[in-house]
Amino acid sequence: MLISGKRRLPVVFKSVDFELGFGLLIAAALMAISVSSLFGQGNRPQRGQAATVQAPISQTQKVPQWQTAAGGKMSFDVASIRPSKPGTFTPPNFPLSNDDSYGPTAGLFEADFPLMVYIEFAYKLRLTREQRESILVYLPKWVDTDSFTIQARAPGNPSKDQMRLMMQSLLADRFKLAIHFETKQVAVLALTLVKPGKTGPKLRPHAEGPSCDASAPSANSSAANVVEVYPRECSVYGLSRRRDHTDLAGSRNTTMELIAASLPTFPGGVDRPVVDETGLSGRFDFTIEWTPEPNNSAAAAAEVQPDSQGTTFLEALNEQLGLKLKPTKAPLDVLVIDHVEMPSPN
Repeated sequence: MLISGKRRLPVVFKSVDFELGFGLLIAAALMAISVSSLFGQGNRPQRGQAATVQAPISQTQKVPQWQTAAGGKMSFDVASIRPSKPGTFTPPNFPLSNDDSYGPTAGLFEADFPLMVYIEFAYKLRLTREQRESILVYLPKWVDTDSFTIQARAPGNPSKDQMRLMMQSLLADRFKLAIHFETKQVAVLALTLVKPGKTGPKLRPHAEGPSCDASAPSANSSAANVVEVYPRECSVYGLSRRRDHTDLAGSRNTTMELIAASLPTFPGGVDRPVVDETGLSGRFDFTIEWTPEPNNSAAAAAEVQPDSQGTTFLEALNEQLGLKLKPTKAPLDVLVIDHVEMPSPN
């Protein structure tokens, strides 16, 4: 997505379906995911205090297209925020991801996460580990360690993006959250085609694959065509570690922008933001299989030598999807958190 000639750093979270010991729900994966956040100059606050980052607010910053399409500022009718009980976890009633995975909610929002996850959801972000850490270094420790159970009710049957707008209002009201975005020249990886106009065998237009109502067998099935219908649902991202210690990831009815944004979230993948420069539009289905490498940092060099023990992530990206990564720099809108406080009482 281009905003005034600049890219909005994808802070989307794809909903990831962890199987075989990965546990919990896709939305929980948000807690391990990050998006590039470079701050302006400012004094680092003491832990436990409100965090303020001294940085000029851009006067030319434009509202993201998704916010305008969703209808602008909105608020929940009622909302409750309370500290989560130690040792407990309440799954969200829908994935807090930056994709379109959603379902009937009857206007109800319910989740149990640290504030940082709610911020990523509200502003449709996806952060890499380094990006998240660059944000958190300026903030009180509780922002990423203390979980809060939020239960809220919205009028009607809002869309997922409208839920994000309501969460923005809630965070500003109860956590006194103040943020802005600044354009920074950031080290990224550009996702491009290996051969112009040609994709790999496991990346194809959605119209050529199974329809969204097609059921799929388990990702651990021995059936040869399992990956053709993985994951089971459209508009979500699946990630499974299988018994042979290989990883399988995929999505159906997704975009190249979301595919690019998802790459830093895959184990053994890349640790820089990825921007889509494939030139491909429309909706796609894809699956990718690889053997995770311990302590891998693929972004340090986009040309990693083949691993004799199995297919590396970058090899799989090249051979299966027909894609490659090129280190470069790009102007991205990055998140700056100006102020945050512990939530006010209900």
